[in-house]
Amino acid sequence: MEEYDIIVLGTGLKECVLSSLMSQSGKKVLHIDKKPDYGGQGGSISHLEELFKKFKVPGPAKSMENGKAWNIDLIPKFFLANGELVKILVHTEVTRYLDFKVVEGSYVYKAGKVHKVPSSEEDAVHASDLMGMFDRRRFRKLLLFALSFDVRNPRNCQDVDPNKTTTRDLFCRFDLGLDVMEFTGHAIALHGSDGYLDRPCGETIRRIKMYFESVSRHNSSPYLYPLYGLGELPQGFARLSAEYGGTLLLNRTVDELVMDDGKVKAVKSEGKLFRCKRLICDPSYVPNRVRKVGRVIRVICLLNHPVKNTHEAHSCQIIIPQTQLNRKSDIYISVVSYVHNVAPDGMYLATVSTAAETSNPEKEVEPALELLRPVMQEFVSVSNMLVPNEGGQKSQIFVSRSYDATNHFEAECEDIKDMYRRITGAELCFGGSQRHRSTTPDHE
Repeated sequence: MEEYDIIVLGTGLKECVLSSLMSQSGKKVLHIDKKPDYGGQGGSISHLEELFKKFKVPGPAKSMENGKAWNIDLIPKFFLANGELVKILVHTEVTRYLDFKVVEGSYVYKAGKVHKVPSSEEDAVHASDLMGMFDRRRFRKLLLFALSFDVRNPRNCQDVDPNKTTTRDLFCRFDLGLDVMEFTGHAIALHGSDGYLDRPCGETIRRIKMYFESVSRHNSSPYLYPLYGLGELPQGFARLSAEYGGTLLLNRTVDELVMDDGKVKAVKSEGKLFRCKRLICDPSYVPNRVRKVGRVIRVICLLNHPVKNTHEAHSCQIIIPQTQLNRKSDIYISVVSYVHNVAPDGMYLATVSTAAETSNPEKEVEPALELLRPVMQEFVSVSNMLVPNEGGQKSQIFVSRSYDATNHFEAECEDIKDMYRRITGAELCFGGSQRHRSTTPDHE
């Protein structure tokens, strides 16, 4: 019977990040996946015929030949250039395995039309068609306030307490109109619903700051996307784990988890026992330890043209704020194309996603699909949003959350950091010679 400090089940991004971090900190790690390739939750498809087979759709048509030129992410998400995932990539040096391209634009839906989100102070004041003259000045004042906000320097805070002042009160201080509040909260601070308005404003200020710091790195947009798609990410982290002694077994079934007095002791795989002190996995490996908190609909669309009103962008993000369609949550559209080496020349991949709110989720995303038409082919999926029943400290089984409906990685990074905290008892910090030092020793 082989013994490991940690066994990781599934090669989704979160599992691979945590596997590499644990290997780097000196833990003996075994990584198992029941699938023959990387990806775990979501994953990628590298041949067009496989996509049609997965969704049980006839085709593809002859006009879509050259199937090997496709790399289709089933759950595409963008990186904020100054966001948490980029910090993790730089910190672990996984960037050496990847090449990125800037997403060309960020857009927001308002009154039936798509508008470009301001990408700078000058853009907001002079170029944005989202605001009138007076709103532009007010928005500029808010932006300058957020960028200079520092709790260590009270003079820059203007008597705003980030832990007590609500975001609604903050916006009222700057006399922002409802339209400006909407695109600021949803397309810049990236809140998925309006609940943030009555919460302390510190988080919103941080998000506004991160958005514009991300924009400042590349000027046109805050978002990045890897060449050849997201499939390269888990593979890069798995490679890093192997460099530090981690063992990876793909295409291997998991028979059962061996428990002793409520705590995981081993994983039985194809008749062989592997002992462990802790287990990390995605929800598919422990269906009795997770609960459903909602559903997510995603529609992958194959296009042979750029999306209308995006300045012929080869890639972009479009957010439809909830109130525009009388919903409780936003709808997201991500667009990538042949310039990212994920499709043949002249072809585009657009994905619509949102939290399903009715028994007919396809009807809910119809306004988003209308922005993309004509569409050559649509692939629809509805999946459950699953979260762990408990933190894992008692059982030593730490389960990741299902991917949410957003098309950026910030919520997934929060899950990684939360899992790391629960597993090790330490915060995941960036920088320093000892990158990931746990304050909680392992116990046999």
